[in-house]
Amino acid sequence: MLHALYFTKTGSASSWSVSYDNRYVQSETLKIEQGRQKPCFLPAIEGDSAAIIVAYILNYLRFGKVNKNITNTNVFEHAGRVYAVAESHQPQEICIQNLETGNTWDIGGEWDRPFTAHPKVAPGSGELVIFGSDAKKPFLVVGVVSDDGTKLKHKVDLKLNRSTLCHDIGVTLKYNIIIDIPLTIDIGRLTTGGQLIEFEKEGYARIGIMPRYGDAESVMWFDVEPFCMFHLINCFEEGDEVVVQGLRSADSVIPGPRLNKQDILPERSELKKDGKAMKQGINEKLFSRLFEWRLNLRTKTVSGEYLTGTECSLEFPMINNHYTGVRHSYGYAQIVDSLTRSAGSSEKVLPKYGGFAKLCLEERENTETSAEDLIKMEIHRLSEDEFCSGASFVQRVGGSHEDDGWIISFVHNERTNTSQVHIIDTQKFEGAPVAKITLPQRVPYGFHGTFVHNNIHGHVNTRSEKKLDSLKFIY
Repeated sequence: MLHALYFTKTGSASSWSVSYDNRYVQSETLKIEQGRQKPCFLPAIEGDSAAIIVAYILNYLRFGKVNKNITNTNVFEHAGRVYAVAESHQPQEICIQNLETGNTWDIGGEWDRPFTAHPKVAPGSGELVIFGSDAKKPFLVVGVVSDDGTKLKHKVDLKLNRSTLCHDIGVTLKYNIIIDIPLTIDIGRLTTGGQLIEFEKEGYARIGIMPRYGDAESVMWFDVEPFCMFHLINCFEEGDEVVVQGLRSADSVIPGPRLNKQDILPERSELKKDGKAMKQGINEKLFSRLFEWRLNLRTKTVSGEYLTGTECSLEFPMINNHYTGVRHSYGYAQIVDSLTRSAGSSEKVLPKYGGFAKLCLEERENTETSAEDLIKMEIHRLSEDEFCSGASFVQRVGGSHEDDGWIISFVHNERTNTSQVHIIDTQKFEGAPVAKITLPQRVPYGFHGTFVHNNIHGHVNTRSEKKLDSLKFIY
């Protein structure tokens, strides 16, 4: 389900009204289930291998599809249009005026495969760099969409020899950054009793530097120590080097059948008043920490280091999007604060996020006790029993500094069962929010959100365009 908060001018420049709306994304598979008035698709991702195989077969025989299109991961904007997406299917266009679902975006029929939840706008050109990963060959295909969103300008199979759970892609001025990690999807593994998704600790990991319009042979691969990562923060060129920054863990952060709640972190990773976490036997291999790789294109060597310590596990990073693909000074992330068991499962555990971190990439901590050269990190801590999701950075219009703006996020208080939207001044990051907006109902925890300015039009199917004099926060 999409949740949207609308900020609309009501007269004077400083007067705004706020309204809330939500609506299900009307995917093809949701319409099937609505027509039958009940859930129909069998779960076919995790669990007993034989059960997954049976679910595959039954789903395909009944509906012609193996999995449900959930469209629940991200909302993004390109060429004046807004899309909801999950990486198992193509995006669905969304009318931001009323959250009505429009057509599936297959780029004029040219894109017939899954579509990443994290496309990137290339600096300079405004083109959209995309990819689609699949459990069957071709495992990874990269595409470049025109800046006006009407044409697929480039499409290439990278000819990987395995299906890797690649969730993100990076861009620089000249290159696409490909992440190939040993978190793999293997249908064949199911037939021998294994898991569909598994972290292969003895497998290989590498990072690829691909010219914007390159092919499989043009990718320069750099072997790195095996790791797990879902989200990049940014990538950029610096002399002979390409710098890649992401939230890396040494082991799989997906809780599987061999991981339980205590393996990841304690019931609550308590933050003290100074924002530092109190260690309680935490498995640091499963912490997502900011890591920076430097890939030298001339010497073909790679170096890397952690830029944050083990006091906080970070996820769902964001930056000022005007700095995507170029050198930047700041990043932001949600802080893992505790875990909860998912509904209907005594084994599966999910993280909850009790605050935000501001990553000051150009400033270093003066820590004599640490051998690592760590960056400065500011902490904005939510109140007790409050947890956030869907955070987005919003640049101040006319702002002169990279960090001149706000973090806006949905926040739920589990004690009062109240949902709010918090707005945090990123230049006064550790202070109180500049606004807290109480919502008329609970907003469940989710993944990524986006903030849409008033230069976006409300499109659905073949409707005429209508420009909206408002700002929208959607997740």
